Amino acid sequence: METLDISVPTVHCRSCKLTIEEALEELDGISTSDVDVDAKRVTVSYDPGAVEPAAISSAIEQAGYPVGR
Repeated sequence: METLDISVPTVHCRSCKLTIEEALEELDGISTSDVDVDAKRVTVSYDPGAVEPAAISSAIEQAGYPVGR
């Protein structure tokens, strides 16, 4: 497993957290995800053989939350 830490500047509430976590649950290869609303960051443990970081970022953006660059 590898860990990816992503900035998500528009996260601001529990609903945002749940929406992102649900979007990530749809991806194969995600072990855990944690959305820190206060830090505006998402930390994801994933299997790099099953999912690429770009797909993780894309899932977050498709859920309506632009990722920091």
